[in-house]
Amino acid sequence: FGFIIKITTLMKLPIFITMQEQPGLFTQIGHRIQEGGPFAMSTIIFCFIIMIALSVVAFINLKKNPARTAKYKMLINQIVLLALVIGLFNSILGLIQAFDSIEATGGGEPALVAGGIKITLLSPIFGGFVFIAGRIVTFILTWLSQETNTDIVKDLK
Repeated sequence: FGFIIKITTLMKLPIFITMQEQPGLFTQIGHRIQEGGPFAMSTIIFCFIIMIALSVVAFINLKKNPARTAKYKMLINQIVLLALVIGLFNSILGLIQAFDSIEATGGGEPALVAGGIKITLLSPIFGGFVFIAGRIVTFILTWLSQETNTDIVKDLK
């Protein structure tokens, strides 16, 4: 997973095997974040951090205060939706910039256009990841809070 093996021969001489290390998962994610644009990507990461913090607090308050947990679920949903919208907005801005550069040069090389589209799609992918993670957390919180509510009703009887 971490290495590429290259086999080369030099004029029918012995085979040389060299190993080149590939960047790790977190290094690749870091490069993608830098490519996606600093403002939008840092805002999406900030929304992700807030979502994690709110999730932890919601899980802590799950059995103690169900009303507060409902409030945290609503806040988590709003934060992750904000991350998704920021990603989509950044994508639209990136497409406008790509089309402006194509218009300014009078045409576009396919490699440059493909690179621009790749960079344009990075922020919606990260925003979508934050959105999906937040929705999964709220689904789990809803499921656990329903179990807690049924336990409270059983205790009252």
